[in-house]
Amino acid sequence: MDVSEESTLCFLRAVSNRHRLMILRWILDPRQHFPPQRDGDLEDDGVCVGFITEKLGVTQPTVTGHMQVLAEAGLVTSRKIKNWVFYKPRREAIREGLGGLRAALGPALDDAPLPGQPLEETPLDR
Repeated sequence: MDVSEESTLCFLRAVSNRHRLMILRWILDPRQHFPPQRDGDLEDDGVCVGFITEKLGVTQPTVTGHMQVLAEAGLVTSRKIKNWVFYKPRREAIREGLGGLRAALGPALDDAPLPGQPLEETPLDR
């Protein structure tokens, strides 16, 4: 297995959990999903782990575990401000992960319709 395949598998493992996928979606657009923070800017500094914990409705150790998986995959960075940890997405790493998936699936994906697009008629339909 080459490095790019291993990187793609690491990306897929990180986003294969619904909680981690929700967290990524939320921190990619933090102003839409979180209220203003007392310490740290939502976009410049990241989202406080406490806000993520409250929104997700699980314990802080559970969120910390999810964030560690995302960080190990290189999809988020963390920063400590006072007593709190703030998380920011690494947009380029997320784009690379999506690109790796596209490359792994190869040319077969190029002909597939995107979600919401009508399927074209095939010879079997005639």
